[in-house]
Amino acid sequence: MKTLMEDIKSGNFKRVYLLTGEEIYLRNQYEKKLRNALLPPEDTMNTASFEEKGINPKEIIDLAETMPFFADRRVIKLRDSGFAKNACPELADYIPEIPESTCLILSESEVDKRGRLYKAVKKTGRVVEFKRQDTRTLTRWVLGTLKKEGKNITEETMHVFLGRTGADMERIDRELEKLLCYTMGKGIITTEDVEAVCTEQTENRIFDMIQAITDKDQRRALDLYADLLAMKESPMRILALIVRQFNQLFQLKELSGQGMEKGEMAKAAGIPPFALGKYMAQCKKYSREQLRQALEECVDTEEKVKTGRIGDQISVELLIIKYSAK
Repeated sequence: MKTLMEDIKSGNFKRVYLLTGEEIYLRNQYEKKLRNALLPPEDTMNTASFEEKGINPKEIIDLAETMPFFADRRVIKLRDSGFAKNACPELADYIPEIPESTCLILSESEVDKRGRLYKAVKKTGRVVEFKRQDTRTLTRWVLGTLKKEGKNITEETMHVFLGRTGADMERIDRELEKLLCYTMGKGIITTEDVEAVCTEQTENRIFDMIQAITDKDQRRALDLYADLLAMKESPMRILALIVRQFNQLFQLKELSGQGMEKGEMAKAAGIPPFALGKYMAQCKKYSREQLRQALEECVDTEEKVKTGRIGDQISVELLIIKYSAK
C-alpha cells in the first residue's frame, strides 16, 4: 500500500497495476484513489470498466491502443476477470507493450503468482496485496471514525464490537454505520448498543455452538445449529466451519507447549488476537487426542454425505449430539 500511495502522491504512475488480497474493502478504496488520481472523477469518456469473467482480452488490448480523448491517459479497470489466476497469454504478452497513454488496473480476488500475467505485471507495473489488518490497526481505524462523529467507546466495548464483526473491514464499516445511526445523539457507545444492532457473524455462532458442545449443553448446541440453518447456512458450510474451529483449537494445543508468544500463536492459528483468550479457554477443555478424534469424525461425516450414505442436515446434527452428550 505504501508504494501505491507514493505513486499517487508523486504522480509517477505505472502502466499496469494488479490489486489483490483478501481485504476487499481496502482494495476497493485504493482502486478508487488510484483511478481518481489518474483522471478527474468526472472524466468517464476515458475510463472503461469490466467486471467478472468472460472478458475478451482482444477488446481490452484494442481499447488500450486507443488514444485518450482530450486527456493525458486512458484508464481501463478489470475486476475479478480471472486473468491473474487462469492463463491469459494474450494479455500477459501485451502488458510490456502497453502505451504510456494507458493505465490498466486489475483488481483480482484470486491470483496465481507462478502465472505469466502475474509475472508480467510484477516486472512492468506494480502488484499490491491487501492483507487482513491486525487488531491494533482496526481499532485505530474505528476510533478515528468515531472521533469524527464525536463519540467515545471503551476498550471492552470495542472488543465486543470487533468480536461481532471479525476483521473484515467491509463488514466493520457496514456495522459501524448501523451503530452510529442507532446511537445518534449519544456521546458514548455502550456494549448494550453493540449487542442491540450489530449482527453476529456466522463464525461467532459456530464458536458458541462449539462452546455449548464443550459444556455438554446439548439443547443449546442444537438450538444454535437450528439458528444457523434458519439463516440459510448450508449444513456442509456449517460442518466446514466446525472443522475450522476444531483445527484452530488443535493448533493452539500444539503451539501452547512451544512457549510461543500469544500474538504469534494467534497469527499462526488464524485467530484475531482479541479473541485468543476465549479460544485458549475452550482449548484447555480438550485433550490433544480428543481434538484429533473430532477432526477425524468431521472428515468421516463429510465423506458419508458426499457418498450419499446420509443426508447433510442430519449428519451434522448427529455429530453435534455425539460430542455434546453428557
